[in-house]
Amino acid sequence: AVPIAEVVLSVGFKLGLTAVLLGGAYITSGVLEEYISDLSADSDQITAHQQQLLTRIVQVGLLIIAGIAALGLWGVNLGGLLVGAGFLGIVIGMAARQTLGSLIAGFVLMFSRPFEIGDWVAIGDQEGFVTDITIMNTHVRNFDGEFVVIPNDSVGNAVVTNRSREGRLRIRMEVGIGYDDDAERATGVAQEVLDGIDLIANNPPPHVFPSEFGDSAIVLDLRYWIDPPTPQARWRSRAAVVNAIQHRFSDEGISIPFPQRTVSWGTD
Repeated sequence: AVPIAEVVLSVGFKLGLTAVLLGGAYITSGVLEEYISDLSADSDQITAHQQQLLTRIVQVGLLIIAGIAALGLWGVNLGGLLVGAGFLGIVIGMAARQTLGSLIAGFVLMFSRPFEIGDWVAIGDQEGFVTDITIMNTHVRNFDGEFVVIPNDSVGNAVVTNRSREGRLRIRMEVGIGYDDDAERATGVAQEVLDGIDLIANNPPPHVFPSEFGDSAIVLDLRYWIDPPTPQARWRSRAAVVNAIQHRFSDEGISIPFPQRTVSWGTD
């Protein structure tokens, strides 16, 4: 009975210590989660995406440490286990290269921070608002109301344009005037039109200047800013500029020519 009692006591002690290790890891992960949450609330440098990833990394790290300690307590050969896990990792890595690429790209996005949730972005040929950033994918709602899921490795390999980062956006438009019109006068009229549109920001002020000799017209370059940058503000400002320029040029007798072609032929 004595050897059996010793075995029972040894197993019971190990079970109790294992439970203490796992319970301590669970409690510690909860405490660290609260700490990271408070730290994120007090700092503007930690985003919700970074807070989520840091919390998960800490929790997984604690569970791994507690699991290794528990296995060592039960006398498991950790060297052989690690070798087997290494070979298994190689096999899984070769079989899931794209998934691991998205996973690594998710960590890169966490630290590089090219965009945040709610930003107006263009990623490759997709444009819309970022609704969520996970460790594997970036979720974008485009202007047609469709939700697009983009793998993070595709995001890392694409050209990313963040239209919300600076808090304002410059819009560029062109309008042509006839070669018989006074370019300086047309420039002044267009400048007055831009200065009078409420949807256009005053700082920086809008600018109009002749930019080139087109095939059928002298091209005026119109540049102005919208603040804050939203798709609705961009569309409305462009529509307002087109309507106002067309009516004002018509009142001032300034022509907006369409493409023309002159055909001539020689005579004997």
